[in-house]
Amino acid sequence: MCAKLILEPNPANHCFGCGGANDFGMKLTFELDQEAQRSAGKFVLGPRYGGGAGFAHGGIIAVLLDEAMGKISKLTDERAVTAELSIEYRKPVPVDAEIVVSGWQESEKGSNRLRIAEIHDTQGNLLARGRGRFVVMAQPVAAATSS
Repeated sequence: MCAKLILEPNPANHCFGCGGANDFGMKLTFELDQEAQRSAGKFVLGPRYGGGAGFAHGGIIAVLLDEAMGKISKLTDERAVTAELSIEYRKPVPVDAEIVVSGWQESEKGSNRLRIAEIHDTQGNLLARGRGRFVVMAQPVAAATSS
């Protein structure tokens, strides 16, 4: 059985990419496939996120890739932040057609998580690829309770 989890914008989160409390944010929804260990989202960006020549702004492409990679932390309930991000812009990303963004973890070493994300059009053409190094944050220690 394949367990999938829908990660909708959290109304208390101010994150530009996925938060529901940011009036200027993208409010991205991703699906997390626990069996495949991947995140995925389908979006039509719209002209609001356009850059030159009517295609998606490069910074918006970076946000999409970063978000897809960041969602992988939900698979292990880790809290990780982006430490490095590199992007290969292959083809212009349309703002007026559906795109598919997916992410997965390539490897881990210590507190470092190496992740990949890609943006494809609906025909499967690779438009952009990101590689990121995420660092797991120390989990806060629960306060000791006295009996």
